[in-house]
Amino acid sequence: MMRPTLDAAGDHVRLPVGDDLLAPLLDSLAIAYTEDPDTVGHLLACHADRALALDFAQFSESVPEHVRNIRAAEADGTREALLARVPAEDQADPRLTADDAITLATRLTRLAAHIRHHRTNRNHR
Repeated sequence: MMRPTLDAAGDHVRLPVGDDLLAPLLDSLAIAYTEDPDTVGHLLACHADRALALDFAQFSESVPEHVRNIRAAEADGTREALLARVPAEDQADPRLTADDAITLATRLTRLAAHIRHHRTNRNHR
């Protein structure tokens, strides 16, 4: 289960993605690479290009919105192509039971309230 925490500055809530979520995905991607290094290597290189183009488009004021949308779609496409090489069970979003979801929501609310309380107290001094 995700364990939210405050960041070092105490002004944001962190939702750390644990090894239990990332490790199987990375392991499966590495195995896919060993099975077909040319194709997976090409997909990784293409995705890197698309991700960098999207990053530039998102943070450049001179890039029109329709170009940002195109770059996002291109990055989604290469990401999906890579994920198609990974078993579905290794790429699924975390699933929470009702109790786990309530626990997570309670922790998030408590941490967010802590941040708001400290910001409010700083601003009133």
